[in-house]
Amino acid sequence: MDGAGRLGATLRPRADLRAADLKAVAIGAAILLRERLGFLHARQPKRVAGAPAKVAIERRPPPRFVTKIERYLPQRVGVAASVLLLLGSVGFGVIKGGHLDDLTAAFSDTRNALANSAGFRITAVAINGRKQLSQDEILAIGGVTGRSSLLFLDAGAVRDRLKANPWIADATVQKFYPGQLQIDIVERKAFALWQQDGRLSVIADDGAVLEPYVSRRFVTLPLVVGKGAESKARDFLALLARYPQVRDVTKAAVFVGERRWNLRLKDGLDIRLPEYDVGNALGELSRLDKEDHLFSRDIVAVDMRLPDRLAVQLSDDAAKAREELFKDKKPKKKAGDA
Repeated sequence: MDGAGRLGATLRPRADLRAADLKAVAIGAAILLRERLGFLHARQPKRVAGAPAKVAIERRPPPRFVTKIERYLPQRVGVAASVLLLLGSVGFGVIKGGHLDDLTAAFSDTRNALANSAGFRITAVAINGRKQLSQDEILAIGGVTGRSSLLFLDAGAVRDRLKANPWIADATVQKFYPGQLQIDIVERKAFALWQQDGRLSVIADDGAVLEPYVSRRFVTLPLVVGKGAESKARDFLALLARYPQVRDVTKAAVFVGERRWNLRLKDGLDIRLPEYDVGNALGELSRLDKEDHLFSRDIVAVDMRLPDRLAVQLSDDAAKAREELFKDKKPKKKAGDA
């Protein structure tokens, strides 16, 4: 003891104190472990007699790449992927089942209905330049219906659909909000009738087929026949118009071998024109008819394919009459002539 009556050091060695502390900690840990095991045992369900014993399945940790994916991918990416997969399946089913047009039409009708209710209904339509087509036909070609709204109407698409029609050479579509639509069109003109392989069509001057020939309003149009005649008709008919003496009696112009023209006149006479110098040949025909009434003679064909001559084919009756005439003109043999 020091002078104050205190101990200068602990009575137990330091090593003995450390051993006692470790022992106390070990005893406390054993008590806690036993209590924990007892709690888990109490939570286990009671086994029914005769029931098969449950086998504990060892749970292995997930592969390393799965752990990395879970760590670095954004949250809820799995939900988004599931939604995308579901939408993709629905889309594939719609396309595979042939319902895409119906779905698109339903969506278009829905948005147009909303726009119409908001005041963008088409209330006035002005169509300028139409002659052959009616207003209803033009609107149907352009895809404009009573359900269409001016807000969602694609003027460019309407114009493209109009120009795709053979009767319409050009078109302009303008929208005037909130509900006015103006369409200006340039129509092609019916120029001629074209016959090929037994089919008769109405064509424009550029050769475009406008429609099958079903209306008698086109009966007075000139007729061209043969492959390639539709594209060459404008130039040839313009040349033929210079010679009204020939044009007025022509029933059809036949394009032969995609090289030259024949004329079929209204009385059935065939005129075979040359491949070149067609204007000179038509001028010669006009002169011969004026001077010699060529088209009124009893002939069935005039061949002008050779540049230095004109060949005429008589009808059967005319040929027989000519034969008889030559027989009568033959000198009769005198008696005693050998």
